[in-house]
Amino acid sequence: MKFRVFLQRLSSPRVRRRLKIGLSVWGVAIAISLIFKFAYDIGYFKAQSLINDKNTATPNTTQILTIESAQRIVSGALKEDPDYPKTIVTQVIDNNQKLATIIVENNKQRKIGWIIDMRLFFIGDLFNDNGYNLTESIEHQHNISRGEN
Repeated sequence: MKFRVFLQRLSSPRVRRRLKIGLSVWGVAIAISLIFKFAYDIGYFKAQSLINDKNTATPNTTQILTIESAQRIVSGALKEDPDYPKTIVTQVIDNNQKLATIIVENNKQRKIGWIIDMRLFFIGDLFNDNGYNLTESIEHQHNISRGEN
């Protein structure tokens, strides 16, 4: 098709009107999508700044498990009176923030206890991913006889 024929067809009023409508629809669609994009970006950056502000407000110190705090965790887990507990924490062996190892004593019987994430406390066997009994090895290291009930 020659360029002259193309220009003649574009000069028709019906084609011009349809072309204007089509280009207007495309322009409006692009404008709306840009408005939505800018609104999303502004909201996203505001949300990120709120998250960053919240993260900076939290202290970044690592928690250290002391015998007193371990005693409170054990008393709370066993629902004992915190002022006069029956089960006493005698030693904190491993002071890890995720998995702390403690020695508890009840009626002159010593056992290994585990505190997970500074909250959950339990006495029992803990196995690593290779299947080794960690409780038994720590009992052997600290000369704690296993009191089988």
